[in-house]
Amino acid sequence: MKILLTGADGQIGYELLRCLQGLGEIVACDRKRLDLADLDQVRDAIRSVQPELIVNAAAYTAVDRAESEPELALRVNAQAPGVMALQAREVGAALVHFSTDYVFGGDKDEPYTEGDRTGPLNVYGETKLLGEQAIVSSGAPYLILRTSWVYGMRGNNFLRTMLRLAAEREEVRVVDDQVGAPTWSRTVAQTAAHILVQAQVGGPKWWRDNRGTYHLSAQGETSWAGFAQAIMEESAQACRVVPIASSDYPTLARRARNSRLNCAKLTHRFCRLPDWRDALALCMR
Repeated sequence: MKILLTGADGQIGYELLRCLQGLGEIVACDRKRLDLADLDQVRDAIRSVQPELIVNAAAYTAVDRAESEPELALRVNAQAPGVMALQAREVGAALVHFSTDYVFGGDKDEPYTEGDRTGPLNVYGETKLLGEQAIVSSGAPYLILRTSWVYGMRGNNFLRTMLRLAAEREEVRVVDDQVGAPTWSRTVAQTAAHILVQAQVGGPKWWRDNRGTYHLSAQGETSWAGFAQAIMEESAQACRVVPIASSDYPTLARRARNSRLNCAKLTHRFCRLPDWRDALALCMR
């Protein structure tokens, strides 16, 4: 199987490049090789490679900056996935796309299921939702995997920020009234690869039976302050975590208070997911 992987230098894409080995020939594209802001380039790349599977791990993820760059976020997060999906249908490929908890508004008391009403609070969430909708309406076989609070030991993320601040300060002030599940980028990649092994065995019928949207995040929940405290404990840092309210840390983009995702659909159909604290410990080891 020939696989076109976008975002190969990103948090999830870097892990996917390793986890997808053995499934086939991987044509890995970083931003220099394939810029999703250039829709003609996206279209031409798919026509040139003629993949059987497209795995889109690229995205515009600068949540606050998206408020001032909505057109760029729209091209990368919405229009480019739509082009991918249409081209996938044209060349006979399937598409795996990664999305986010930001498509929800956070006003629900329970974890969000795939069927819950969406309601993004910011430009980033709006553009990611539009990308999902473009894929669903394309007619191509697809998987949309929504994840949350992604971190890892590379790239810009909360874990690396906390480790840097812990080396510079005696205390950090972290929001304590937003709840979600920190998810290791390797968990996302390994789970996606596990699913795709099943898809490869099942062939076209598998895609007809299993196409759709799934939630893929670590199990359990915590706040950002709780996540920070766990990072300090795992890294044996003496830095003190001071919980604060969201109102004490204003950002350009609004954030949801509840970012929890119900992953029962994925775990019932495909595989179990690890607890967030166990995954964090493994990541840092």
